[in-house]
Amino acid sequence: MKKILLSFALILYVITAFSQVKLQSVKIDSLVTVSLPVGYQKKDTLGQHIYSANASYGFMTVIAAPNEKNNTPLKKEADLNEVLKKYIASIQGQSGAYSSAIRQRDTTIGTLKAKLFTLKNDDGTGNLQMVNFTLLYTQDVTYTFEYVYPDLRKELVKDEYKAFASSIKLSPQLQRNDQYLSNAKGLSPVLKVAIFGGGAIVLVLIIVTIVRRRKKLSLS
Repeated sequence: MKKILLSFALILYVITAFSQVKLQSVKIDSLVTVSLPVGYQKKDTLGQHIYSANASYGFMTVIAAPNEKNNTPLKKEADLNEVLKKYIASIQGQSGAYSSAIRQRDTTIGTLKAKLFTLKNDDGTGNLQMVNFTLLYTQDVTYTFEYVYPDLRKELVKDEYKAFASSIKLSPQLQRNDQYLSNAKGLSPVLKVAIFGGGAIVLVLIIVTIVRRRKKLSLS
């Protein structure tokens, strides 16, 4: 029985390997390109450009959503982090009570900062659908890259998803100041501890010195 199952699995693997959907480079706009399956569809809805296609194991979607024309430039990285946090909360909120944003982490694409996370959707019966997100914010446009797949395929989708996610390319025209204006980081946590900790020690030494002097004066 095991030999039969192994043979069937091998045949299935060979069939799947030969039926892999080919990816082609697609220009989302003048600044961003990504690889999508041949035969992808494009729709323009409410000013958003939406690209979507079935892949071998999952479903790929790319959304380029223009921000408001009077969008205020972000001043620092903390402001960008807050914007990305709100986007994730909004996506999770629109996905239902049984959805949760997991595996949140930062990455860089070109010179820009992006946010990766996975949205886990449960239909309430234990069937899980996963959506791997890459969020890329610029002052003019917010780009969302999605790869949707059933949790049962999580081992199968790895190479396909990697090919999709790693294919995101940005024009050199996009620089960090297209996300936020100031690169100033402020004081690092370690430096803050050193400064404030050192200040506290100096203050203690001054107090001890004053107390000792007063004691000596009182004794004399």
